[in-house]
Amino acid sequence: MVQTLNSFAFDWILTALSLWIASHVFRGIRFGSSGAVIIAALLLGFANALVRPVLILLTLPLTLVTLGFFLLVINALMILLVAKLVKGFKVTGFWTAFFASIFVSLLSMVLASILGDTFGTPPPPMLPSGGGTWL
Repeated sequence: MVQTLNSFAFDWILTALSLWIASHVFRGIRFGSSGAVIIAALLLGFANALVRPVLILLTLPLTLVTLGFFLLVINALMILLVAKLVKGFKVTGFWTAFFASIFVSLLSMVLASILGDTFGTPPPPMLPSGGGTWL
């Protein structure tokens, strides 16, 4: 239970940090306060956990035809949805949300790989060195 809470808190912090950095990289993303960043990160996590799977299932044929690229559109829609729900979080348009969603995803992955063991999450596996054996 504690490990799950630590993992959730770690993901929430990474998402909030990534959204905050994205607001400085993209002119079309604005946060009114630090509380808006925290709430947006929380709601984005819930939207990705609850709404995104339903959208993926409903758009599966389109996702298959586009070889998975339509998932990027779904990610942008999640950011736009959260921007509509959180007061103080503004996204100017679809294309801003599209590129920001790619940026936030990549930055979160990079930060997670760097800070992997901060909250008890194991870092990515490393190749054995020298005489190590794999079982």
